[in-house]
Amino acid sequence: MSKQNQGISAHGGQLVNRVATPEQKQEFVSKAEYLPRVQLDARAVSDLEMIAIGGFSPLTGFMNQADYDRVVTEMRLADGTVWSIPITLSVTEEIAAQLEEGSYVRLDDPSGRYIGVLKLSEKYHYDKKREAINVYGTDEEKHPGVKVVYNQGSVNLAGDVWLLQRDPHPQFPKYQIDPAESRKMFLEKGWKTVVGFQTRNPIHRAHEYIQKCALETVDGLFLHPLVGATKSDDIPADVRMRCYEILLEGYYPANRVILAINPAAMRYAGPREAIFHALVRKNYGCTHFIVGRDHAGVGDYYGTYDAQHIFDKFSPEELGIVPMKFEHAFFCTRTKQMATSKTSPSTPEERIHLSGTKVREMLRRGDSPPAEFSRPEVAAELVRAMQVAINA
Repeated sequence: MSKQNQGISAHGGQLVNRVATPEQKQEFVSKAEYLPRVQLDARAVSDLEMIAIGGFSPLTGFMNQADYDRVVTEMRLADGTVWSIPITLSVTEEIAAQLEEGSYVRLDDPSGRYIGVLKLSEKYHYDKKREAINVYGTDEEKHPGVKVVYNQGSVNLAGDVWLLQRDPHPQFPKYQIDPAESRKMFLEKGWKTVVGFQTRNPIHRAHEYIQKCALETVDGLFLHPLVGATKSDDIPADVRMRCYEILLEGYYPANRVILAINPAAMRYAGPREAIFHALVRKNYGCTHFIVGRDHAGVGDYYGTYDAQHIFDKFSPEELGIVPMKFEHAFFCTRTKQMATSKTSPSTPEERIHLSGTKVREMLRRGDSPPAEFSRPEVAAELVRAMQVAINA
């Protein structure tokens, strides 16, 4: 097959696969009782999974100090490849002291199940405050990403990893489409250009509008909601997925959209995470990526369009995926349609858009968001889910 027919290259040139072969798994399982153990939290489990399936290509494991330092300061790996978020495995001094560089380490999930192996190449200390300021733009512990950094261990473990086996997702098995599979699906559909969309929030009319604007100019849309660890007050993944299903049933062309889950965890790193999200979707085979208002933001830590401006720091060639930048969309009461300030003649008073916080407040009261904000079927599902959660 020619390179032209294989779709876009993975980041770094090669799609990584760190899922153990049956022979490797057998060998690792036979050593299980003799290997030192490290228990992973939910985010580290997601990171292990994303490395193994190639979602974090070109990473083959948790970052060594050379990669980590350059990512934190310059948004590049040691070899110069663009990468904006540290992918590290942090442990306490006590745990690190028991591990020898060059040895294998058993990786367990939070329930104690043996799920992976690390070949420990390096142990190193790092500056938490420096990481917080550089990656998240703040050292305030109330920032959810910074809080994770401050609460984790003070030593990073580096080295290649193996995921013992790829299990079906417990909630969304039919939407578990890994990078190798999504790339194959795009080719089978004849899609040469595919736009990826990231969200951790329920879909609303503004999302729908920018997705369809993008879909006018590319062959396919890859809806890729994140289902890894998020903040406790974010809408649960199962509710968000049901909203997508409802919308796709009635409002999108079935032959031009693929819905799949992104098993990664949220960092809430704003602009840096926008770059990260784009590179991950490149690994899944997307040629384009939607970047909207305050992408991956939280609170007031980032400027409204900082996540768009950061793409200008890199050349199109080194990113290898095209950002599609959209302004904040709203319902224009003058023209009676969705629009942005680029296309609408409206005054601010003629624009209907709601923040996630306002929507959550409405749902808690049992009120349905207006039709100008959310499709009625989606709004009804959100109200139902919120009332179930309140009464649980």
